[in-house]
Amino acid sequence: MPHPKHAFTRTLLASATAVLVGATALSAQAETRVTYKSASAGTAYYQMGVELSEAIRQGTDGEVVLTLEESQGSVQNVMEVMARQGNYVFTTPPGLVEQAMAGEGPFAERQSPRFEEIRGLFPIPSITMHFVVAGDAGVIGLEDLEGKEILIGRGTFGAREAERYLELFDLQDKVEVADAEIGSGPDALKNGQIDAFVTASSFPTPNVIETAASMPVSLVSLTDEQIEQTGAARQTIPAGTYNGIDEAVETTSLPVIAYTTTNMDEETAYTLTKTFWERRDAMAEESPWWGGITPDMIGNIAGTLHPGAVRYYDEADIEIPDDLR
Repeated sequence: MPHPKHAFTRTLLASATAVLVGATALSAQAETRVTYKSASAGTAYYQMGVELSEAIRQGTDGEVVLTLEESQGSVQNVMEVMARQGNYVFTTPPGLVEQAMAGEGPFAERQSPRFEEIRGLFPIPSITMHFVVAGDAGVIGLEDLEGKEILIGRGTFGAREAERYLELFDLQDKVEVADAEIGSGPDALKNGQIDAFVTASSFPTPNVIETAASMPVSLVSLTDEQIEQTGAARQTIPAGTYNGIDEAVETTSLPVIAYTTTNMDEETAYTLTKTFWERRDAMAEESPWWGGITPDMIGNIAGTLHPGAVRYYDEADIEIPDDLR
């Protein structure tokens, strides 16, 4: 028979272990881990992920931890919904979510019922079209591109959109499209090799800031009718965003949205959405591209919102379209 003293020690140890295990379970429960997949390191969208994860950490006192994962792009982000468990947040243009749900485009060969479980949270900075032209006119119209040599690049969203606009507005024969091998638009503009270049990124975009700081540039602003003709989302670049551009520029953009899936519980989705909007102004002070996010961009979301996000928008009196509920 064991000595009573030993039995007591064992009981004490067992109790201490139970307390430790309980404490560990509590601390594990208190911290919610979220995977955030956006873009490859070194891109503006990866940097946004870094800023967002810091904002979520600060806004939740470390209770929600966003872990960044590198990505090869939006199609991969959506594809991974098929295999992901747990709290998975990813960024993509809403059009890809529509294609995934319909089993079209890049998803035609790889269809999955899991795509129906995608739910929206909040908008992040859009990919915004910039037509940057040498000269100090400030804000100019599309017709002012006539007779100019313009570098649009190739293979990117910006290049495809620029090509589409030149065709749409009968400018193909009125401008000279520069050889895509010229390299960097800002350098070619500074060297006088071209008259204009197109770039698409969230604004203020570093290569336009750098160009406008070293030489006089103008930006193309589209009319309401032209924006409607493109079928793209309207984007206003506020006056003063770039050196020498003292009026607002009306252009187009490709919306980008932070999505999750129904695997995420309501409380986590609510906390993420609430913290994002409450920290937006603080983020914009550090990185101006967050300042372009407005509640009306919620309407760009494809599919439906996560119930946790709906709960926050209702609580904050932010109007959301009925079809997103």
